[in-house]
Amino acid sequence: MNKLLVKPAGATGKVHNVTPQSASWSYVGFGLYRLAPGEVAQEETGDREVILVLVEGKVQITVDGHDFGELGDRMDVFEKTPPHCVYVPDGAAWQATAATDCTLAVCSAPGKGGHPAQIIGPAGIDLTPRGKGTNTRYINNIAMEGRDVADSLLVTEVFTPAGHWSSYPPHRHDEDDYPNMTYLEETYYHRLNPEQGFGIQRVWTEDGSLDETMAVGNHDVVLVPKGHHPCGAPYGYEMYYLNVMAGPLRKWRFRNHPDHDWIVQRDLATGT
Repeated sequence: MNKLLVKPAGATGKVHNVTPQSASWSYVGFGLYRLAPGEVAQEETGDREVILVLVEGKVQITVDGHDFGELGDRMDVFEKTPPHCVYVPDGAAWQATAATDCTLAVCSAPGKGGHPAQIIGPAGIDLTPRGKGTNTRYINNIAMEGRDVADSLLVTEVFTPAGHWSSYPPHRHDEDDYPNMTYLEETYYHRLNPEQGFGIQRVWTEDGSLDETMAVGNHDVVLVPKGHHPCGAPYGYEMYYLNVMAGPLRKWRFRNHPDHDWIVQRDLATGT
């Protein structure tokens, strides 16, 4: 089996539990709960910060006994509305009680005690187009560096129309060389619409030491420890993914693949 493709461990409960130990890296963690009404997920953060992303459904969330109330109004992720999200600092405990069928993502990275527990979405998150032609996709920036809402985490949602490419042209962020590039580990949590569909993701390095191409299905997770990592959505199937990134510096600086950077340069030259 492809070592970068992580299949869900069932259809209910905690179906993903990617840790730095399981991924053989240092920063990013990703968990996913699929809960029925009345079911509860709860965890302690330890030395890690967490952003809870309500992918779909409604939950009641408390952090260290503080009740943030019932959150969520996106019942299907492909409604594309901004998600309800809660930031939980390191050294805290959180609990989520499902009010409806729900999908809850747990994005984690090392915490530094720099931010309090707080609601960070949907306010402040706007669906934004990026790219042109069949490279057009739509972004919900949950916690990118323009929002000072986390110590380490960078989190975003991307909706890729059927027949389009995303995370493209191919780019990498695997060197600690700021301001030219930042080292960021990354996970992709994928959804397809209709759900029986598939997408394609390739992860590869320029020296050929890593080169894996995956057919991703609904609820699959892809690990990106290094290298370029574009995605393609086949005709007839819309793709969603939730990205989690973290590294030694909370900034996103990348370099395009030299064979494909001409696409960006052409668009810049023509002002498109």
